[in-house]
Amino acid sequence: MSAPENETKPVEEVAAPAAEEQKPVTSASVFSMFGGGAKKEKKEDEDRGDNSGSAKAQREAAAAAATTEEDQAPESEDVHFEPVIRLTEKVEVKTNEESEEQVFKMRAKLFKYVAESREWKERGTGDVRLLKHKENGKTRLIMRRDQTLKVCANHYIVPEMKLSPNVGSDRSWVWNASADVSEGEPEAVTLAIRFANSDNANQFKDAFIKAQKENEALRQAAEAEGKTEETKEETKEETKEEAKDEVKEEEKKEETA
Repeated sequence: MSAPENETKPVEEVAAPAAEEQKPVTSASVFSMFGGGAKKEKKEDEDRGDNSGSAKAQREAAAAAATTEEDQAPESEDVHFEPVIRLTEKVEVKTNEESEEQVFKMRAKLFKYVAESREWKERGTGDVRLLKHKENGKTRLIMRRDQTLKVCANHYIVPEMKLSPNVGSDRSWVWNASADVSEGEPEAVTLAIRFANSDNANQFKDAFIKAQKENEALRQAAEAEGKTEETKEETKEETKEEAKDEVKEEEKKEETA
């Protein structure tokens, strides 16, 4: 009886390891044997995190905040650089109006008549001004466009010019200028100007006619002065001729004597 009992015991001891062999061996348990399982899980957890990079940015910001003040570069004191070019000096821009005084100014819109197409084309909107020269006293009309300040009208006001009211408007005038130099070269043009209201238009007309009279008076004075100079020259020439005649007569008397 003792022998059979001894034979059954080894069978029970062998059965236990067989049950353990049926248990599956996972990859985690294999890596844990070499100490790598936990690290991989941690790495996989990080890879499954925010793919946008915000987690990485947070870590970098935290690392930067942990930097001590000793690692940072010290701030420089009393740093001063001299400018290469100083821009404090003002640059004067000449407009060829320095020797003139303004006697009239009014905002308006200017038009130019184009004969080829038989239509009015806008020249610009701005201030029309009458400028009187400080030395010779002549008055000219000049107008510049807003913002660009480009000249769109520039001519002397002569007696031959005549302001005519535009058809159907009490705030617009038309006139001919035989030598407008707004484009550089003298040009004969037909201009029209329009104001905000009739009062402004009448003020322009009064100033225009006044300038005409003053320029005409200057021209007449210049002509009279020119005639005076011519008369003086003629008188000098006559005096010289008379002196020559007297000399000739004296020479004849001496010869006969």
